[in-house]
Amino acid sequence: MRRPTLKHHVEFGAFRLASALIGVLPERVALSLAGLLGSLAGNVLRIRRTDVDHHLETAFPDATPEWRRGVARASYRHLAREVVATFRLSVSSADDVRQRTTVHGLQELKAALEEGRGAIVITGHLGNWEIGGASLAARGIPLDAVVFPQRNPLFDRHLTDARARLGITVIAKADASRMVFESLRKGRVMALMADQNIRTRPVFVDFFGVPAATAKGPAVFALRTGAPVFLGVSLREPGWPARYRVLIERVPVARTGGLNADVLHLTRAHVALLEDHVRSAPEQYFWLHRRWKTRPPEVSDALGQEPPSEAAV
Repeated sequence: MRRPTLKHHVEFGAFRLASALIGVLPERVALSLAGLLGSLAGNVLRIRRTDVDHHLETAFPDATPEWRRGVARASYRHLAREVVATFRLSVSSADDVRQRTTVHGLQELKAALEEGRGAIVITGHLGNWEIGGASLAARGIPLDAVVFPQRNPLFDRHLTDARARLGITVIAKADASRMVFESLRKGRVMALMADQNIRTRPVFVDFFGVPAATAKGPAVFALRTGAPVFLGVSLREPGWPARYRVLIERVPVARTGGLNADVLHLTRAHVALLEDHVRSAPEQYFWLHRRWKTRPPEVSDALGQEPPSEAAV
């Protein structure tokens, strides 16, 4: 772990104080308070609000401005509530996680694991992805997740420990190229985020009709190992207490004999499935992320920008 600075200690101390408060408040009060803070961030402080509005206009150009503003406001409230819900659930038991979640497609995932090649579950920043992973681990699915390290090493360690308590083994992004293959050889499930903007060697596939720089990794791992591929999302259901509907859907893997073409086809398939789920619950998506920041080479050339690096898979 990197040596923490004074700033890291101060940040982590504030986080622990907030976590303690969250833990003693009744759930409904804690989540309602979080929703208010989310509204403050989005509507008053307007943190990244210009980006959110632009992203929603890009994804839903035919929707009314009033509808998009409503989705934007709801997305800030949702994000704040789910951060609180995740930290509360991270100290809960596997029984608590099972009671709060219903998983659709679990039997198909278990059947795929019996083939002995592991499985890849691709997900995105929709609903509550942390609880989605925990719902599988709580049901006996051996789950590893590739994650980016947090800037604050104290918080990074805390988050890793919280995931471990929920039964999720963390693999650092820097170790993914080696550890993913090992995990799959052991017959485990490999969970991968695949809806972030990628600057280095991306593949461009449409997301809401606009080319988005997308990681090749999930498709490459699947095609090279023969591991079955699933898309998984965890959507918050209305009402109290907080409950989640976890959907696991198999993604077809086509093989033409050309790796680059197959990577493109598989990436298009899982991105399209994620888009369908985002359309069903747009207020639960992480619109703060600059998903379309990196542009395709032909667009970059037209704008006088340096295109992203494009290397063969």
